[in-house]
Amino acid sequence: MKERIDSEINNKSGDRFKRFFQELKNWLIVIGPGLIVMLADTDAGCLITAAQSGASYGYSMILPQLLLIPILFMVQEMTVRLGIVTKKGHGELIREYFGKFWAYVSAITLMISTIGALLTEFIGIAGVGELFGISRWITVPLSTMVLILIAFLGSYRRVEKIGIIFGLFELTFIIGIFMVHPSMNSIIDGIQSIPLNDSSYVYLVAANVGAVIMPWMIFYQQSAVVDKGLEPKMIKKEQTDTIVGTFITQGIMIGFIVLFAATVFSSHLHANEETVGDLVTSIGQYIGMTPAKAIMGSSILGGALVAAIVVVLAGTWGMTEVLDWKHSLNERLNRSNLGFYSMYALVLIVSAALVLWNEDLVSIAITVEVINALMVPIVLGFLLMLEHKALPKSYRMHGMYKKIVIFLSFIVMAFGIYMIFPVLNL
Repeated sequence: MKERIDSEINNKSGDRFKRFFQELKNWLIVIGPGLIVMLADTDAGCLITAAQSGASYGYSMILPQLLLIPILFMVQEMTVRLGIVTKKGHGELIREYFGKFWAYVSAITLMISTIGALLTEFIGIAGVGELFGISRWITVPLSTMVLILIAFLGSYRRVEKIGIIFGLFELTFIIGIFMVHPSMNSIIDGIQSIPLNDSSYVYLVAANVGAVIMPWMIFYQQSAVVDKGLEPKMIKKEQTDTIVGTFITQGIMIGFIVLFAATVFSSHLHANEETVGDLVTSIGQYIGMTPAKAIMGSSILGGALVAAIVVVLAGTWGMTEVLDWKHSLNERLNRSNLGFYSMYALVLIVSAALVLWNEDLVSIAITVEVINALMVPIVLGFLLMLEHKALPKSYRMHGMYKKIVIFLSFIVMAFGIYMIFPVLNL
C-alpha cells in the first residue's frame, strides 16, 4: 500500500515537472519581439536623455518614468494583437485600410526617422570607440558591416537572439549604482517632489516621453511577431514578453536617472550630459575613469547595437510592406527578396556615411526630432484606428481598458505635438 502511494506521489510530481518544463519551453518559443524592442528603446539617445534628467532634476524624474510603464505596454500590446491576428505588418495594414497615400506618408516619414535614429546609434558607437582611442573611421564602418552580416543570416530568430545579447550589455550600469550608494530616503523624497511649474522640467518630461514611445517600435514589433510566425493562442505569452521588456527598459531608464542624480545632481555640478564622453567624465569623478569607461561604454554600446538592429529593420519592414515587396528575414538573399536586403543595407550605409562625413549634425538632429514628434500622434492615431478596424471583435479592446488606452494615447500625442514648438523655437 505504502509503495503504491509513493509511486502515485512520484508520478504526480513528475507530471508537474513535465508540465512546468513544457510551459517554459512554450514561453521561450514566443519570447523575443517584446524584449528586443524594449531593449532597443533604451538606445544611446535615450540613455543620454535619462542621464541629463538625473543630472538636472535628480530623483524627481523617476515618477514620470514609472507612469510611462503602463502607457508603453498598452501601446505595444496593440501591435501584438494586430500582427498575430492579421498576419500583416503595420505598413501593410495602413495601405489596406487607409490607402496608398497614407501608407507612403507613414513609410517615408518612418524611413527619415529611421535614418535619424541610426545617426544617434552610430554617434554613440563612435563615442564609445573614442573613449578607448579608436577612430570613428574604424568603429562606424566595422559596426555597419556587422549589422549587415547579421541580417544576411537568413533567420529572424537568430537575429533576435543576437540583438537580445547585445541589449543585455546595457545592464552593466548597475555596477555603477552599487558603487555610488544612492540614498533611499533621497529617492523617496525626490519622487514626491515634482516641479511642474518649471517649464524646463516639463520640456524634459516631454523629451522622456519621446525617448520612450518611439514610432519605429510599433512598426518593428508588429512585423516581428508576423515574421516569427506566432499564432493567436500565443497572444498572452507575447503580451507577457512585452510587459517583462517594459519593466526592463523603464528600469534601465530609472537606473540611469538614479546614477546621475546620486552623483552629478547631488554634488550640484550642473553638468551638461550631451555625449558619451560627458557621461563618462561626470561618473568618472566618483568611481574612477577606468570603471566609468567600462560601465558607460558597454551600456551605451549594447543599447546602440540592439537599437540599430531594431530601428533599421523597422524602417525596412515598413517601407517594403507599403511597396508590397517580399520582406521576411527567414530567407537568405535571393532574387525575390533582393529589394528588402538591399534597402536594409543601404539605410545603414547612408546613416553611417552621414556620421562619418558630417562634423555638424545639429541641424539634422533638430529635423529628426521634429519628425519624431510629428510621427508620434500620426502613428498612434493609425494604431488605434487599426485596432478597431482590422481586428475581429473578440480581439479588440473593450470597456474601461479601451477608455484608459485611448486617454493615455491622447496624452502621449499631446506631448508629441508639444515637443515641436520648443524645438522650432516657436
